[in-house]
Amino acid sequence: MQLRYNFRVYPTPGQQNSLARAFGCARVVYNDGLRARQRARAAGLPYIKDSALQTQVITAAKRTPERAWLGEVSSVVLIQALADLHTGYRNFFAAVTGKRKGAMAPPRFRSRKDNRQSIRLTRNGFSLRSNGRLYVAKVGELRVAWSRELPSDPSSVTVTKDPAGRYFVSFVVQVCGSPLPPAESEVGIDLGLATFAVMSNGHTIESPRFLRQAERRLRKAQRLLSRKEKGSNNRAKARIKVAKAHAKVADTRRDWAHKHSTSIIRDNQAVFVEDLCVKGLGRTSLARSVHDAGWGMFTRMLAEKATRYGRTFGQVDRWFPSTRLCSACGVVSEKKPLHVRKWVCACGACHDRDLNAAKNILAAGLAESRNARGGTVSPAA
Repeated sequence: MQLRYNFRVYPTPGQQNSLARAFGCARVVYNDGLRARQRARAAGLPYIKDSALQTQVITAAKRTPERAWLGEVSSVVLIQALADLHTGYRNFFAAVTGKRKGAMAPPRFRSRKDNRQSIRLTRNGFSLRSNGRLYVAKVGELRVAWSRELPSDPSSVTVTKDPAGRYFVSFVVQVCGSPLPPAESEVGIDLGLATFAVMSNGHTIESPRFLRQAERRLRKAQRLLSRKEKGSNNRAKARIKVAKAHAKVADTRRDWAHKHSTSIIRDNQAVFVEDLCVKGLGRTSLARSVHDAGWGMFTRMLAEKATRYGRTFGQVDRWFPSTRLCSACGVVSEKKPLHVRKWVCACGACHDRDLNAAKNILAAGLAESRNARGGTVSPAA
């Protein structure tokens, strides 16, 4: 399986200028390719093939005075920028024809005002030197803060500059699965806002609310930014301060999610969660709290680590009545408002709302898993 290993890099001022030039050239080539295909479609011409588009916007463009500066950066950067455009079109066509799940918009133009810039290089555009530095073509040797060793030779690398002005490299490496020793327990997880996770075994994970804790600091930084004159150097400095404050919240949340997801996968042979519509909840009054919780990132980490360590992971249908279904008798009760945290079933069982949902998610997940292997088990059983 393929994984990404991310590291912080510290380019010199000269290397930062070279990277800024590479970011800009990659953006221009991407936009030129997108514009050429849009014009061909508007004129009723056939879809431009990948090779023909590369010849038009890279090879031929370098010979013109308007695009002669494309030769100042590595050709690998330009080719990979077009490869990203090709991938975007293929994914869009796959979504339209039904070969890919979910809706997807067609590729759109990249703006020079985007605070996040990146370039991608294949093996012939970078190399790892014996002194521990990363050589990038026409940029130089970048100093990398190595936090762990790479398990294999990387096939590609992505150099990124985030809104906070930090530089990162992401290596794509091939790793072999390392299954953990079998665990005896299986768990269902009910995700929430007041309590981040309630597990079917009774364990709970409190919601850290990193964004809520940093709101005062973020408001102060945003207020200072709004008072700066547009286009001034002080405004640029204030924008970076705001970006760094948000980056600190995001990094803390990601680290927290990594630790808890690893612990859950290590201790349980099978993990099941509910397939929540995070995108839909993001349009409600709970949008800020849902974003702060990071449900999507957490479930994605669970799925990736389960695959890597030989565990079972599954998601229960979002329309499954996990809250209203009695885990004791299997009877579905009427809907209850959110402030009702405990309820009593007609069979006499007293349920905690979240714990009951976690137990039902575990039962439904095990039923779907066994049915997939040829059995016929209902969630209530």
